[in-house]
Amino acid sequence: MDAAVKNDGALGRRTLLKLALAGGASVGGLLPPIRAGTYAAPRADGAKLLLVFLRGGYDATNVVIPVGSPFYYEARPTLAVPRPDPADPSAALPLAQPRDAVTWGLHPVLRDSIYPLWQQRQIAFVTFAGSEDMTRSHFETQDSIESGLPLAPGGPRVYGSGFLNRLAAALGGAAQPVSFTETLPTVMLGDMVVPNVSLRGRGRGPLDDRQMHLVASMYSGTRFEPLISEGLELRRMVGQQAQMSAAGMSDEMRAASRNAISARGFDVVARRVAGLMREKFNLAFLDVGGWDTHVDQGGARGQLAQRLGGLGQGVAAFAQHMGEDWTNTVVVVISEFGRTFRENGTRGTDHGYGTAYWVLGGSVQGGRIVGEQVALGPRTLNQNRDWPVLTDYRALLGGLFTRMYGLRAARLEQVFPRATARDFGLV
Repeated sequence: MDAAVKNDGALGRRTLLKLALAGGASVGGLLPPIRAGTYAAPRADGAKLLLVFLRGGYDATNVVIPVGSPFYYEARPTLAVPRPDPADPSAALPLAQPRDAVTWGLHPVLRDSIYPLWQQRQIAFVTFAGSEDMTRSHFETQDSIESGLPLAPGGPRVYGSGFLNRLAAALGGAAQPVSFTETLPTVMLGDMVVPNVSLRGRGRGPLDDRQMHLVASMYSGTRFEPLISEGLELRRMVGQQAQMSAAGMSDEMRAASRNAISARGFDVVARRVAGLMREKFNLAFLDVGGWDTHVDQGGARGQLAQRLGGLGQGVAAFAQHMGEDWTNTVVVVISEFGRTFRENGTRGTDHGYGTAYWVLGGSVQGGRIVGEQVALGPRTLNQNRDWPVLTDYRALLGGLFTRMYGLRAARLEQVFPRATARDFGLV
């Protein structure tokens, strides 16, 4: 047996035991194994990746805002965020890109969290990004994006394998993957053993304090004592998270969120994620729900702004608590799709198409808008209703992974079959 396979198996068994004590671990295994040694696995060289999925389809148009477009203000009479104005605290923050087809601004609720990262050139926004999936279905699009597989026209959709699982397999023994979710999501399904850790505190886990004490005493003085103690400590780390409130969510929003954590209190979750990634994991997934804003979305203030503020605070807290490891860390924030460019009759927005991704990290070449640009107007909108997709997510992430991990074409083909990577020089 190859050494890489031995290492992966030992890591999987050891981690699973700890996480079973911590409050639940699941694994997926639906693809034939990728044999170590078929290609020379690249060294990750300490790189860490966190993928954050905003479930529900967040309204990118009111986050990375086309403030230079008169059509934006015509299309959103109650939802539009004012143009940048230093004297107006509710105005968009300027994202200076003088050569772009669109002049952009950032939602003002991100002033103290994300905007400093922009000024430090540690975050880039990829506008007009997304997938080829145009169903506008939360569930189909989430699953198709997480699978990372090309869509076969008129053919069946295959969701038994996720692109982060395949990335972990391509990296071999260098990968230490984890999913910070209630159950294992599509993106982490596959041949690699991947634990999932719930960060949602429910006040009760598989072991209460009395039971933990009994388990520890059973193994006291044995060779298993250090492993059991470490597992119980991990449980304490993740089991104290206060339950995220779902107040204000409609039934549809809850369904679209797929039991993801809320943006409210996300900074507490993000700190714990940073601690676990500093110590144990280097390839992680986390989802945040509550972005399906059909009704009373709000503009500079309101429902979207509240959730966006929590998200921004969490991302900033994660960056801070990664410490020195922030230099080697990349965070990618995505969503299944954007939302309609025009506001609807209930002062919200409906399911759209193109969106904006975030790419940030200590070594990210940020402070810029990335990807092909187009001036926004009725004729340039997709189907005269929403942002077009000009940058395919598989091409974007393929180029990013090539940069981060030195993946060769054969390895990248395992992660994103039949995708052509695009190098935007993000890292």
